[in-house]
Amino acid sequence: MFVVTLIARPGTLDPALVDALRNAWGGGSAQWLAPDEAAEFPVAAMPSNLWEVWSECQSQRVDLVVQPAEGQRKRMLLADMDSTMIQQECIDELAEEAGVGDRVREITARAMNGELDFEGALTARVGLLEGLDAGVIARVLDERITLMPGGRELVATMRAAGGYAALVSGGFTDFTSSIAETLGFDEHRANTLLQENGALTGQVARPILGREAKVQALAEITARLGLSEEEVIAVGDGANDLGMLVRAGTGVALHAKPSVQEACDIRVNFGDLTALLFLQGYAKTEFVT
Repeated sequence: MFVVTLIARPGTLDPALVDALRNAWGGGSAQWLAPDEAAEFPVAAMPSNLWEVWSECQSQRVDLVVQPAEGQRKRMLLADMDSTMIQQECIDELAEEAGVGDRVREITARAMNGELDFEGALTARVGLLEGLDAGVIARVLDERITLMPGGRELVATMRAAGGYAALVSGGFTDFTSSIAETLGFDEHRANTLLQENGALTGQVARPILGREAKVQALAEITARLGLSEEEVIAVGDGANDLGMLVRAGTGVALHAKPSVQEACDIRVNFGDLTALLFLQGYAKTEFVT
């Protein structure tokens, strides 16, 4: 059995679309997880025309996901930070303060789309921050960084249900420590910006946490908790997230770069982070805020 989930912005999911799709695919009764926002229904087999229908739903600003019904609810969340749990790329915001914003943003965009080697791109960008007052980090956190909508509910709801939440970022511990505490993550992993005499040295501590390190985090944390990787829902947006997205039981490309979307079967382009709860069959009335 499979479960079909449709998600849209609040108040915009047309019940007629849900009924039409359910009838076309011979699905069971629809369950509304949130009125006019999210609904799901079971089907006996994976629809052969899934991606044609997905494209049509996208034109109506609706996310469509079909996944196995067994194991729909997960016991662990593994999340990227930049442009996933927060709405910015931290290194880009630091670069703005250093006066090299345009140069760094271009490199970031190419790296996240898989056009550049992550480690090389990171060291090049960090190098441009050499001499930046380390005190700027706190100001960027306070003034430039905003949380992705739905993040608090996602983490709180999964943890209330007995789940574990890990934040794994190719960004920096100066940011993940704050974001992890704010959102209630159980642990966080990221790179460390090196400092000397109150200023950034333009270097990052080795080894660099990139694509393979995120996969390693998935393997290590699940082993430690006695979980299978199938019991994990992972979320990210960049090419360095692909390894963990592909290996996790449910890998969600959230507002992701084109190359990442192409490699993932589960894509959320219009919903916020609460979409990950709808994908697990949580009704909005079950969300913990």
